[in-house]
Amino acid sequence: MPSPAPSSSPVDPVEEPTTPLVDPAAPTPGEPDVPPVAGRRRRRLLLTFGLLTVVVLAADQVTKAWALSALEPGTRTPVLGDLFGLQLIRNSGAALSMANGMTWVLTLVACVVVVVVIRASRRLGSAGWALAFGLLLGGALGNLVDRFWREPGFARGHVVDFLAYGNWFIGNVADIAIVAAAGLVMILALRGVSLDGTRQHDEPAPGGETDEAASRDVAVDQDAPVAGAEESRG
Repeated sequence: MPSPAPSSSPVDPVEEPTTPLVDPAAPTPGEPDVPPVAGRRRRRLLLTFGLLTVVVLAADQVTKAWALSALEPGTRTPVLGDLFGLQLIRNSGAALSMANGMTWVLTLVACVVVVVVIRASRRLGSAGWALAFGLLLGGALGNLVDRFWREPGFARGHVVDFLAYGNWFIGNVADIAIVAAAGLVMILALRGVSLDGTRQHDEPAPGGETDEAASRDVAVDQDAPVAGAEESRG
């Protein structure tokens, strides 16, 4: 008598643990969701800001070194008659030969300006502000180098000025950069351009969108019934 065949019971397959796929480009928790294009633009603005700072600082120090070697202190060399000339002086005051005798205070103020500009530069989103900050930081550092390393002593050094504007004041390249930065900041403020590149009229609407985006949505909503009617007739 044949023996019965052994019964085979179904064996449940062993499920292997699966590892969820992670998108390498996805932002990690806690990091801001910054598009790659915005990140590249921010890096370009920071590069512009840094390069302009270095150029202004180098131009200021090179021209001061030339003035110290080529000009006689107190002797004016006319360039455009009485309107503009070259005259070497040592300035213990602020830019444009103002606030003489306040060297320590001005050194502290310049240090504060440098720290504030560097910290604020992390929010740069506008080419105009990158130019303004580069001019401002380069000019501030140019005069700050004189404060720290020139006579009569550390943090009390006199700034080298040699660009004589009529009988009004005598300045240097750093002063030109600072004044240009101030003018550019005023223009940006009048145009409503914020540090991050946004404009004042780009404020979000009550629904969280800008006015322009909200108007586009209203136009789409108004066109939708017309499109539906045309499809029903077809």
